[in-house]
Formats: sequence, structure tokens, C-alpha cells
Amino acid sequence: MIRTTPSKMGASVRVCGWVWGRRNHGQIIFIDLKDASGIIQCVFAPNNNAEVYKIAETLRTGWVVEVVGQISERPKGMVNPDLATGKIELQADNLIVLNESLTPPFVLDTDGLEIGEELRMKYRYLDLRRDRLQNNLGLRHKLIHFIRNWLTEKDFMEIETPILTKSTPEGARDYVVPSRVQPGKFYALPQSPQQYKQLLMVAGFEKYFQIARCFRDEDTRGDRQPEFTQLDLEMSFVNQEDVMNLTENLLIDLVKKITPHKKIQEVSFPRISYKEAMEKYGTDRPDLRKDKSDPDLLAFGWVIDFPFFSAKGGSASGGENTEWTFTHNPFSAPKPEHLDWLMQKENIGDILTTQYDIVLNGFEVGGGSIRNHKPEPLKKVFEIMGLSEEKILNNFGHMLTALGYGAPPHGGIAPGLDRLTMILANEPNIREVFSFPKTGDGRDLMMDAPSEISEKQLKELGLEIIRKKE
Repeated sequence: MIRTTPSKMGASVRVCGWVWGRRNHGQIIFIDLKDASGIIQCVFAPNNNAEVYKIAETLRTGWVVEVVGQISERPKGMVNPDLATGKIELQADNLIVLNESLTPPFVLDTDGLEIGEELRMKYRYLDLRRDRLQNNLGLRHKLIHFIRNWLTEKDFMEIETPILTKSTPEGARDYVVPSRVQPGKFYALPQSPQQYKQLLMVAGFEKYFQIARCFRDEDTRGDRQPEFTQLDLEMSFVNQEDVMNLTENLLIDLVKKITPHKKIQEVSFPRISYKEAMEKYGTDRPDLRKDKSDPDLLAFGWVIDFPFFSAKGGSASGGENTEWTFTHNPFSAPKPEHLDWLMQKENIGDILTTQYDIVLNGFEVGGGSIRNHKPEPLKKVFEIMGLSEEKILNNFGHMLTALGYGAPPHGGIAPGLDRLTMILANEPNIREVFSFPKTGDGRDLMMDAPSEISEKQLKELGLEIIRKKE
């Protein structure tokens, strides 16, 4: 790898990569060769090897080449302090062109933010060559690697859960997948592993985590994508303090290890009620930074004491005809002192839940709760939401049955890894920390998705496309 070449002074080495730049100084040709680890200057002189020099004259930006030569010190006055390899160069003895390249549709030696999103997304495989995005994905890798090791050392088990699951009302619209072998029936892609991780608690695993891919068919924005990644974790025999303390310690240790140049504003993280957040900041994801001009300041905080239910349509009358929905997810438990209200379906608008959200610099970066681990309170939640007995059993019968088999008290949280990486990388939106993101309107311009499928596929699935009349 190129980054190791400074330690090989005087040795003959072989390096491979992309031509990142080319300069002719008199009869000397200088090529900047780039691989995933860095850039090295390669020098081609006509008196060294005329045949190799002739090939070097044909090189263009983006070509993939192999260069063999000797590592030597750069001449005085030619040192580049901005490069890790800036004190050395490779005196080329041999050159092989591994592949040529079309002219890139945009320059790759800038941060790329000056280029239109649609063009960048269409040629994302080229866009990803720029240092900024390589560093962002490297940061994401380090973050996930740290989390896996940290939780494993604390006796958590990483368990994968299904991607093809059942469509149930959990807040956002599902992406659905038709079944060929069960005509007329559909899978759904998981909005989160919420139900599966609770079922793992029933199964007795006690400490679970997963780097989980989640899917929600909702309008995109700068901090949202149709598919995203979260750290999903759940623990048995815990209370709210246990989950919050573990999460807080994880994030503190992560920042110290992965981004030590960042400063956490306050430890322990401050706590604020939902009511206070709305009254003081007008949002349930307040930006608590004391100095918003400092890009390396991290103001973590907890928002707690959320209302369990909100009235549909914004009505807050709380009368008999009020239609209710959950504010976060239906599987949360109420605060213990409000359990009787839930069971009696009284004072519904005043019931507070055990939900806790973690916020960072004006973004919600995670949310969780202690769960209803008994079937009766969970069923009451669905009744308050207006679901019929038939619909409750159809959508959530499996959960109610499972909780009836000695489910332990349990709770968890799911920090969003995309938003967390975005903030730590000082990026303006989460597309900059994805490998192949969708555009703002949910399209993959590189793969031309979503796209139509063939009539044969539609027939196999028992589907028919009905076009809207103009």
C-alpha cells in the first residue's frame, strides 16, 4: 500500500492505483498515483527507460496502472508537507496500464459539494473516490467496529433478524414485497427489528444487539433516507436508568476513542422533559450547544417523559370521541404511576411513557423505551388506538401470545448510526456518509431505481399495474 512506502527508502516496490494527476516538467513526467491509503509521486525520466517513458506519456487521469521502482528522497525544495509521502518519490523502472478510463464527468480532487447532487449520485462510484467520502466511510467503519467490540465485551450477543417480515402499523409506511409462492400475500421490509428484539428477550437472550438495516417509505430529507442503519439493542431485567446509563457510557467512550478531537459539552448528559423542551425550545430535539459556532462541540442530552398518546388531527379535547395514536411506538410501557390510567383507559392524554430520546446538536440520534412485557397492557394500547379485536389479533396476535409465555421486563434503544456519523464528520446531510444513497426524492440514479419490472415478473406474482388516467 502507498502509505507504507516512506518506510521503504532505497527499496524497490510495486504500487497500484489510479492516476490522480500528471505534470510534465521539461522532459520529466510526474504522476500522482493514488490508492485507498494515499498518494505517491512517481517520476518517469526518458534516460531511465525509454519504453516506460513512452507509455507514461499516454497516461490520463483515472487510468489504473502498476508502477515498479525505487523509493528515494525528493530533491530539496520539492518536499510536499501536505502529503504523508511528501518527502519521498518513486523512481519508475516499469509501468503497466491495467485499465484505461473515460474522462470523468467531474473533478475528483475537491470535496464535491460544489457539484449537483444528481450528477454525483449518477456516478457515485467515481464520487466515492474523493478523500472526503473515503474518510467518511472510514469513520463509519471505525464507529461500527468500536460499537461491536464494546457491546461484546459487556456480554451482548449480536443476532440478525429477518428482513422479510409482516406489515404492521408502526408509524411509517411499509415497503412491501409480493410473494410469488403465496399469491396475493405480501412481506414487508422492517421499519425496525422492534418486535423481533422483544421476542429475543422472551427467548431468554437477555442482551442483544444488531447493526440493523431499516426501511421506511416516508418523505426524504437531509437527515433521512428510505433505508438506514441503526444500532439496535435490547436488555432484560432492566429499568430506564440502566438503558440510559449504558447508552451514555457507550457514546462517551466512542467519542473519546474514535473522534478524540471532539469535545462533549456536559457529562453526564443533561435531561429535559418533553414538556420543558417544547416550552423552552419549541422542539423535542433541542440543540443544547452553548457555542453553536464550534463544529467540534457535541451537546448530548436526554428528552424524557413523553406523552404516550396524541390525538389524531391535532385535537386535544380528550373526549370520548377523540381518536388516539401513539407518539413513538405502541410497544412502550407507561410510566409505572400511569399504568392504572392505561388499564382503565382514563386520562389518556395525560399518560406519560417510559420513552427516552437522545439528542445531539439539534438532531434526534436515538430513541428507546422500557416495553410492555405483559400482554394485557399492550392490548390496551391497541384498544386506545381504536383497533378492533380482530385487527389486534391479526396484526399483533403473535406478540400478545409471546408475552404470555413469561416475558421478562425489558427495554432498549436504537441510536441511528447515519445521523451520528454525519454529525461526527461535520457533514450537512446523511447522504454524505452513505456508500450509495438515494436522492432527495428517493431515486437511485446510478442503478435507475425504482424501475418497472417485466410483464413476466408481474404475471408470476399475480400482479397487474393499473395506470392512472391523465
